[in-house]
Amino acid sequence: MLHLPVPGQPLYDPNYAVSVQAVKLQRRVEMYQWVEYSESRDYEENGEKKTETTYSYNTEWKSEVISSRHFDQEVGHTNPSAMAVESITVVAQDVWVGRLFLSKGLVDQITDFHTLSLQGLSVPLTNTFLTVYDDYFYHTANPRRPEVGDVRVRFAYAGLSGDGVYPGPAHKVSVVAMQQGDQLKPFETRSGDVLEILYMGELSAKEVFAKEHQLNNMKTWALRLGGWVLMFLGVSLSTRIIYTLVDWVPVLRELVSAGLKIFALCVSCSLTLLTIAAGWIFYRPLLGWAIVLLAFLPVLIAHARAPAKKNQ
Repeated sequence: MLHLPVPGQPLYDPNYAVSVQAVKLQRRVEMYQWVEYSESRDYEENGEKKTETTYSYNTEWKSEVISSRHFDQEVGHTNPSAMAVESITVVAQDVWVGRLFLSKGLVDQITDFHTLSLQGLSVPLTNTFLTVYDDYFYHTANPRRPEVGDVRVRFAYAGLSGDGVYPGPAHKVSVVAMQQGDQLKPFETRSGDVLEILYMGELSAKEVFAKEHQLNNMKTWALRLGGWVLMFLGVSLSTRIIYTLVDWVPVLRELVSAGLKIFALCVSCSLTLLTIAAGWIFYRPLLGWAIVLLAFLPVLIAHARAPAKKNQ
């Protein structure tokens, strides 16, 4: 566990005279714009299916420019083509903990942004159309009644350092990396994996690796689920031709459709389990072969039921 100390120079935005001792300073810009919403409904008229779409418009604060050229009713709902101010994130040139410099990979992992409160910050406002309200800089004289094209700016920081006066105490980080001289760099294991881990907060080594293990499990199950979905779609599309052949028979069409979906579900589940088992057989043979047997379970059930149907 390490504290983020005071960097050589605070991060500073000269346009708004905002300065903060942090690793990152983010300027988030939003513009008041027209937003189009559409709602469609299907109806039948004279035996013909039709779709009716209605459009509604509302003014909202958006961080991206919304093009009004594609609106159904552009007249009276025109947005500016660009923002007067751009969003930007400034990163400290050198970041260190104690006397150790952090690598770029570690700095990139500092993404826990907090909104910068403007209440305790003395901001000289030389522009009469620049107003501070609710932690925003508004480019308008009346922030409570904005007009289309007005801009507001909010600042956020990540990796707060300093003496803890404003806007708060220095953040703590937990780092897993290799020390080389006065730098913390990625550590490459014998298996080829790279360890370059940073978590915000005070964590023990056991807690850090537990979080990494949980993250890897989530990624693994997400990949497995994605693979199953792709297999299900692939099998469904490959058997679509059978459904097309009986599409003109209403009752038979529904039965074939249900049967093909069940078939695609069974095949995709079996193929997914076989893919998972291929990765486990080498490391955990018992678990791997158990998954293989589970993958062939639909085939075994179908084979066991076949003689019973013949006897009937």
